[in-house]
Amino acid sequence: MIHRNLKSCLDDLERAKQLVRIDIQVDPYLEVGAIQRRVFQAGGPALLFTNVKGTKFPMAANIFGTLDRTKFIFRSTLRRVEAILSAKADPAGVLKKPKLWPGLALGGWHTLPKTVTGGPILAHTTTISELPQLVSWPKDGGAYVTLPLVYSESPSKPGHMGSNLGMYRIQLSGNEFEKDREVGLHYQIHRGIGYHHAEAIARGETLPVNVFVGGPPAMTLAAIMPLPEGIAEMLFAGALGGHRVPMIRRPGELPIPAEADFCIRGYIDPHVQKPEGPFGDHLGYYSLAHDFPVMRVSEVLHREGAVWPFTTVGRPPQEDTMFGAFIHELTAELVPQVFGGVHEVHAVDAAGVHPLLLAVGSERYVPYAGERQPQELITNGLSLLGTTQTSLSKYVIIAAREDKPGLSCHHIPEFFRHVLERLDLSRDLHFITRTTMDTLDYSGISLNQGSKVLWTAAGNPKRVLSTAAPALSLPEGFSNPRFFAPGVLVLSGPAHAHPRDTHDPAMERLCQALQGNALDGFPLIVVADDADFTVQSWDNFLWVTFTRSDPATDTYGVNGFTHCKHWGCTSMVVDARLKTYHAPALVNVAEIEKRVDELALPGGPLYGIL
Repeated sequence: MIHRNLKSCLDDLERAKQLVRIDIQVDPYLEVGAIQRRVFQAGGPALLFTNVKGTKFPMAANIFGTLDRTKFIFRSTLRRVEAILSAKADPAGVLKKPKLWPGLALGGWHTLPKTVTGGPILAHTTTISELPQLVSWPKDGGAYVTLPLVYSESPSKPGHMGSNLGMYRIQLSGNEFEKDREVGLHYQIHRGIGYHHAEAIARGETLPVNVFVGGPPAMTLAAIMPLPEGIAEMLFAGALGGHRVPMIRRPGELPIPAEADFCIRGYIDPHVQKPEGPFGDHLGYYSLAHDFPVMRVSEVLHREGAVWPFTTVGRPPQEDTMFGAFIHELTAELVPQVFGGVHEVHAVDAAGVHPLLLAVGSERYVPYAGERQPQELITNGLSLLGTTQTSLSKYVIIAAREDKPGLSCHHIPEFFRHVLERLDLSRDLHFITRTTMDTLDYSGISLNQGSKVLWTAAGNPKRVLSTAAPALSLPEGFSNPRFFAPGVLVLSGPAHAHPRDTHDPAMERLCQALQGNALDGFPLIVVADDADFTVQSWDNFLWVTFTRSDPATDTYGVNGFTHCKHWGCTSMVVDARLKTYHAPALVNVAEIEKRVDELALPGGPLYGIL
């Protein structure tokens, strides 16, 4: 089944009983987002809301809410795309499989967009305020587009080959934006549109931008695909969609997908920024208001029968988790080609993706050595931090495949145990300070700035990990030592009370107090606001530990030392408390959750789903 537009996809899901219509009126302010999140958590169907308060346009959600449903949507082209990516990973192997050649040729042909003179998207015009005004969390700064496909072209190299299609959030209302004339365009560091924007600023020009909503579902996946710089996302959209994407190119304008549901046309003024945000984001916290580019709106187009697709994000897992799982399956074979010596990577969704990257690499530099130690692994880790989206990772933990064939970084408890048994804390921690970090991560020393660390583990086990909490004499404010996993101890600590970019003397006192205790079996000690919550599950532990800490600022050590600018210790202590400068965590609204519960009662549209 080839889906050339969103309606085709929704009809297909409904025929397969993977879509439910919600015909009662729902409110795009908080309610519809809460419904989508609850249905996702329940593993439920896609949703089509036909009666949305304040707008004439239906809204669709949870389209990609399960990995199986995402594969179902692309079932006619998935094998072909996998063959294309396999050919990229192993070109010589494809020569031995002539049965793949016709599909590869057809997939290659489909990558090329097709220029047309008209299409359904040109049927009608509307205004920004008439669009669905989705507000997902109570402190959001306004209404947002949450599945926007933001299209731009290089000012010096216009055309599809110099284009970028990215999912950069769009704020439709609130703050200082002029109603119906301006929207906020938030893009983070290391995003393709940034290069186009820089070119426009250097040339003293405005940057034309189109924001597509809806259309071929392949475009949504293409917009978040981590493609190498210089490869246009539109090419991947054609291959995954199984057809040449028809694009309308009117004189002097950027192209528009003929089958899109909506298109917001406009431009970025190189000299204008306004506050954008707050926004409840995928790390599980609000990203706060900061100055970002403003898009001046020229026109809002929509097709007949247009449907507004959306998702909501929050503490993972959410629907965007399925995007990551789908992309991982497609690209797993490419990892060794992109990162020499690396066999497997896992950007951990439970930790917000960018804060924690696990990897399995090779350690072959000195095969004749009596004891293997991390050397090639350091090269591998720096490679991961030096290119593509993995460069935004904050903690990179990498182990050697030679030590345990079959080791997988997707088996998180086993992987942590393997690493903690082998980690030499006097040698194997490598910090990078005062560097760029994910825009959404507030643990650093300023917006877009913080630190990174490599944990590299190779060789024979260096310790036996403890499996029970020891008796400890703790300083005032610290309490409740809890065993979490072999080698991992979690404590409750006092509320943080210090500014950014400073160490906390209370943590230093803790490390002093822990000296002399029998902690050889606990290489990792985490201090949290609530130890009981943190140890409830791996999801809780990963989220608290890696979203609430900056490696350089928040790593302390029992018997810590610095030698020739290298830092080490005997037990590592990570301060994973919420800091005074952190953004607040996302919290559900009780009355909205009660309303969702009512929809799940007998006779309600969500009965049998929740």
